[in-house]
Amino acid sequence: MRRWPIAVLTAVLVLSGCGEREYVKDKVETTAVDNTKMPADMPPDFDFEVRYGYGEVNKNEINTYDDTITKDLIAKGTVKADLKLTDDEMRGIYAKMSEIDIMGKKQLAPAAASPTVCSRTPYSEDSWTVTIDGKTASMSWSSERCDITDDAQQLLELRQYIHTLVESKHAYQALPEAEGGYD
Repeated sequence: MRRWPIAVLTAVLVLSGCGEREYVKDKVETTAVDNTKMPADMPPDFDFEVRYGYGEVNKNEINTYDDTITKDLIAKGTVKADLKLTDDEMRGIYAKMSEIDIMGKKQLAPAAASPTVCSRTPYSEDSWTVTIDGKTASMSWSSERCDITDDAQQLLELRQYIHTLVESKHAYQALPEAEGGYD
């Protein structure tokens, strides 16, 4: 008779999880145009904006709609500068976006049944807006959870590629250095 309460207690502990509990809301949004095939050649209206940073502080921005960059200086605020990517650079970015089907539906949040149940601080968050051939897609993802999806990883690698291009530009190099950090 005493074994029954012990078995129930054990089952409750196993099912509830003995490790960290996740108390974070899923902040990921996806609004992409479904079944949209990107043109082989970059259309004249191709533009994008990517905002990124830590937590809800997306202070860094690369914006080809208005040809600007914004750099997070952390303790010193932000600074904005004009920066236009070359046609070759834009074609290279367009090709990478085409490879990952940026206009297609994305799975940007880990599945609810993800084996990792934790969150991290600080975490990065990216928000994208992309216009291609008259259609606009917006999406965002966060690394707050310990796992990120393959689609989110592709967007991270794309953003890192674009950021590397921007870092090589004189306009970016002329900006002041950031001071401080995020906890």
